[in-house]
Amino acid sequence: MTKPTPPILGAHQSIAGGHHRAVERAAAVGCSCVQLFTKNNNQWRAAPLPDDAGPRFQAALRRAGIRHTVAHNSYLINLASPDRELWRRSVEAMLEELRRADALGIPGLVAHPGAHTTGTERGGLSRIVRAIDRIHRRGAELRSRIMLETTAGQGTCLGWRFQHLAEIIQRVREPERLGVCFDTCHVFAAGYDLRTRRVYRATMRKFDRVVGLNRIEAIHLNDSRRDLGSRVDRHEHIGRGHLGEEAFEHLLHDRRLRHVPMYLETPKGKERGTDNDVLNLRTLRRLAARGK
Repeated sequence: MTKPTPPILGAHQSIAGGHHRAVERAAAVGCSCVQLFTKNNNQWRAAPLPDDAGPRFQAALRRAGIRHTVAHNSYLINLASPDRELWRRSVEAMLEELRRADALGIPGLVAHPGAHTTGTERGGLSRIVRAIDRIHRRGAELRSRIMLETTAGQGTCLGWRFQHLAEIIQRVREPERLGVCFDTCHVFAAGYDLRTRRVYRATMRKFDRVVGLNRIEAIHLNDSRRDLGSRVDRHEHIGRGHLGEEAFEHLLHDRRLRHVPMYLETPKGKERGTDNDVLNLRTLRRLAARGK
């Protein structure tokens, strides 16, 4: 009997000291994939990438045996903003981050769709579509793709309804250039349950019907400090939040998603001298092995 393919598990890592250092940190805690920022995520400006950044990053991946990477964009970017100057600045920043990911050889850039703030949901979705079309047009040569992330729906953030993502994908001129990042904490906080086999299957059926499971190119594995439908984005260690271990077991055993890299965004630090990423990866691998 053929053994099931093990899940591709990793975590977000710091780029302090260079982008290649994120790979080294990932390898040190036992990751088989790695997520990183391409620049300081709380600043608009970024120093140009050194000429050797891409080759050093790719060499580090080869040494570590890590084949899957994804970048995450800056939290300052808001492609749904009704403020013309902030929208324009967000488009420029997003394009620059996509170019940086491309230069590093990273295939995807995870992005929160945006928040409509003082505007309307309808207007915010239209601005996101217009922004993505402009980015695609100006970055026509880029191989790196935007991955729209499911959100918790905190404040006026869009992307917490599956329909939001579907509408953006359907309305952009080049939908084939978009992927999706499925975040467990965000989906749960948005009101989609994953905790039992029955509700997990129902949620995934709905996602497949509205967006398409084939669109998922990255998964964020985060438990939730807040309960179902809270629309509050607070990540917790695997199995210690309101989602609990069973939700992750369903996801890890979903054969349709076994090829999709899964990245921890759980709290950093150490517990009794052991790195939190090590502890969370250990829990995930135990759950993945359960029932084999």
